[in-house]
Amino acid sequence: MKPALKRVLPFLLGATLPLASVTQAAEWPTDTVRLVVPYAPGGTTDVLSRKVADLLQQEIGTVVVENRPGAGSTMATGQLARGGRGADHTIAMASPGHTIGPVIYKNLPYDPVEDFRFIRNVIEIPNVMVVPANSPYDSVEAFIEAAKTKEMTFSSAGVGSSIHMSGELFKAMTGTNMTHVPFRGSGEALPALLSGDVDVSFENMPAVLSHIQSGKLRALAVTSAESSPYLPGVEPLSKLGADLGLSDFVTTAWFGLVADDSMSDDAVQTLQNALNKQLDDESFKAFVAQVGGELATEEGDAFRDYVKEDVKRWQRVAGQAQLAQ
Repeated sequence: MKPALKRVLPFLLGATLPLASVTQAAEWPTDTVRLVVPYAPGGTTDVLSRKVADLLQQEIGTVVVENRPGAGSTMATGQLARGGRGADHTIAMASPGHTIGPVIYKNLPYDPVEDFRFIRNVIEIPNVMVVPANSPYDSVEAFIEAAKTKEMTFSSAGVGSSIHMSGELFKAMTGTNMTHVPFRGSGEALPALLSGDVDVSFENMPAVLSHIQSGKLRALAVTSAESSPYLPGVEPLSKLGADLGLSDFVTTAWFGLVADDSMSDDAVQTLQNALNKQLDDESFKAFVAQVGGELATEEGDAFRDYVKEDVKRWQRVAGQAQLAQ
């Protein structure tokens, strides 16, 4: 080797190392990205996930949506937490089931905060107390009065969903007779509600908004602290009067992307950049308005802190409804 080459070779090698790191980061994803939906097709989580998958594909390549329903989202969430092969290319659309499951099931093999990377919160929505169009109840007051003397049923997207917990909290705070009827997602729960096979639900707004607007369902109240601009004239449960015992009733739902805690910083950053670009697009903002939601902004540590607080909130709800097992 020539002396001159000997002198410059270490410098050249050192100079290529950062370049190799940059090249490696830019190569992610090196495989198909899987977006796991912990519920059955047809519900809010599924519809939103497919929309987000379409947007991500414009930035990072192929994104395949996989529905893995079961055990109120804890089955799919547990699989994600265990990581394993393909963990760096697997993300999930988390929702309140992510924080509710560990609250009501004490022996789950994962921690909802410590075992995950928090990529970005996507959307926040209220739930809506709805009854079938042919229901005899046209107000929350009328429903409570009837439910104190007869057995009522309420449907949900599964045990541990925000829909389930909202119903259980309503039952506990009003002293009504209500039996929970769980389904594997809102897509399966809605037909039972529309047909009148169940009396009421506290559904995510996107799943029921079009049915309310078409007159197939009747909205009695929203579960958020304030009224929704998408349902004018429908009051929050908390503002319907202290005499109903609901002044502290506030529950909402969030939907955001998470991954196993082994996902690389490069992958997380790439996903965040892609989401920030696409979610700021006017077409997605129109989608958010169409489903009656609000665009969320938390990502990374801010999203992690948001999830921590959500765990505490559902712990309070589970305590009031005596649901912890």
